[in-house]
Amino acid sequence: MVNQILLDLEESAYHSRPELSSTQARKLLDSPARYKWDRDHPQPPKKEFDLGTAVHSKVLGTGAPTVAIPEDLLASNGAASTKAAKEWIEEQRTAGRTPVKAAVAQQVDDMTESVLAHPIARALFEQPGNAEASVFATDPETGVAMRARFDFLPDFTAPSPTAVDLKSSAKGASPEDFARTVANFGYHVQEWWYLHQYGLVTGDFTLPMKFVVAEVEPPYLVGVYSLAPEFAEIAAAKGRRALETYAACVASDEFPGYPINPDPLQPPTWLMFQEGAIA
Repeated sequence: MVNQILLDLEESAYHSRPELSSTQARKLLDSPARYKWDRDHPQPPKKEFDLGTAVHSKVLGTGAPTVAIPEDLLASNGAASTKAAKEWIEEQRTAGRTPVKAAVAQQVDDMTESVLAHPIARALFEQPGNAEASVFATDPETGVAMRARFDFLPDFTAPSPTAVDLKSSAKGASPEDFARTVANFGYHVQEWWYLHQYGLVTGDFTLPMKFVVAEVEPPYLVGVYSLAPEFAEIAAAKGRRALETYAACVASDEFPGYPINPDPLQPPTWLMFQEGAIA
């Protein structure tokens, strides 16, 4: 595979590619069996992801446009449960749109306004560059073909080029909340995965990356964060482990689940702190 950056690849075409994504890598870290099941059983779009998808599209100005479900198609209780509503929603999804209720459409507008009112977030999205940039590279140590899709990838002409990832967060956008979210969802591994490939394509392994985090509840606060070197160190080890695990699974054609004879379980660090076993 040729290491390359594609700026005009449709989202559906990107997701149909066989290269290993960061989401799949994080599934592998849980268990290869989970990765394989998810790969072999692709799921339809989930309604709970519609808000994030819609905000993403509106802020970046690309991707699936948002459309409000006509209120006369809704049931008397406001649910999109009528036959007419379901058919209309299916038609919109087939046409590449994101159908949401009117209240959610307003929420999307309010969140977008908050993101673009944040001076640092706005400057990041206004720097020279491209939204939805796809990167493909082969890891030289394992031979694993990788893929990544940057929300925003800067041009070399930007004064201080910085890659950007936009997150909608129901868990909060404060520094403490987002640090916990990064750890829980593996966003540090995502960052390493993206920047490793960018470096393989361009030779530049120093591109910085920031996360723009938008809360989903009023007043729709926004935080902009880079990850500390400690996160990067952990992520590099996890990313490397995911690549090596995937290469071994492909070579053996075996994708195991959890260990059959695990070692005795150790108490998690947070419990040790809680019980005073660690000062």
